[in-house]
Amino acid sequence: MSNEPEFQHGTPSKTGVLLINLGTPDAPTKEALRPYLREFLSNPRVIEVPRLIWWPILYGFILPFRPKQSAEKYALIWTSEGSPLKVHTERQTALLAEALQNSANPAPMVEYAMNIGNPSVASVVNKMAEAGCDRILIIPLFPQYAASSTAAAMDAVFAALGSVRNMPAIRTVKQYHDHSGYIAALAQNIRDYWEQHGQPDKLIISFHGVPRRNLDKGDPYHCFCQKTGRLLAEALNLGEEQYQVCFQSRFGRAQWLQPYTAETLEQLGKAQTRRVDITCPGFVSDCLETLEEIAIEGKKTFTEAGGKEYHYIPCLNERADWIDALSEITRSNLQGWLEPAPSQEMLEQSKQRALAMGAHK
Repeated sequence: MSNEPEFQHGTPSKTGVLLINLGTPDAPTKEALRPYLREFLSNPRVIEVPRLIWWPILYGFILPFRPKQSAEKYALIWTSEGSPLKVHTERQTALLAEALQNSANPAPMVEYAMNIGNPSVASVVNKMAEAGCDRILIIPLFPQYAASSTAAAMDAVFAALGSVRNMPAIRTVKQYHDHSGYIAALAQNIRDYWEQHGQPDKLIISFHGVPRRNLDKGDPYHCFCQKTGRLLAEALNLGEEQYQVCFQSRFGRAQWLQPYTAETLEQLGKAQTRRVDITCPGFVSDCLETLEEIAIEGKKTFTEAGGKEYHYIPCLNERADWIDALSEITRSNLQGWLEPAPSQEMLEQSKQRALAMGAHK
């Protein structure tokens, strides 16, 4: 890394916190979607198909046509501030930084990056290294670990560190699918919605889907989703007949985790269910998968099949109880790194000892 600061004795340690989300295109256009989708669908963590088979499909069938279709969907949910995912992630980052402001001196440097798109993980890791962070906590904003999301984010971090000479100490948060503060925030978010709009006949708890073979190969994502769903239902005092855990965003012909959200909504619609509410606890920020696929397409699927009333419950976004939970997760993983900074006198003594032993600076 060309701008990496030169090591100097007596420099106090500086801690960084890096939040990583999946990513978003820079604009709701096919020109912006093509490189975004190419990067996303080229990641071997995301598409576990031999390259010899996958490249002709990606470049011959997907990239020529899908960017236009995806751009039309993004246009439906795009805001005056930009992509909802990016807007919410920026706000969460600022709120977390504020919550950690008095936790140490100097306060931790809190940044965010996107695993796909901008700001890239590499650019932000380099920014933090250039700022002197010699200890960085990595928090992927995916409550339920999956190789295609969390592990892909970790891959990007360590790839970026490959060019850093004085590599910082790294800690990682693997998952927080059963963290008490996260579950409590999810439950209160739903209670608050129900207080204003009444309760449904059925609550659908929808998670992003992954291929079934991932589970068969040992990925724990399915189990973590089921546990989150169970804990959330328990917090809401729901019986087994009052909720259903489902999986959305199916892609391709392979079997994915079931039951599928779209098929479940269609079945409930055909049964002329009076009201269905749906929540997506695998996403901490509203995004294309929640605002378009679930809030818009999900409603269409349910009502056209005969369902009566459909409600999408927004993600945690900037809720204070979620920021409190995120702060608690962060602090617990920063233990030992948030000690009071050494005095200037102690730092100077350390520097003088190093110089006496022949150090350059």
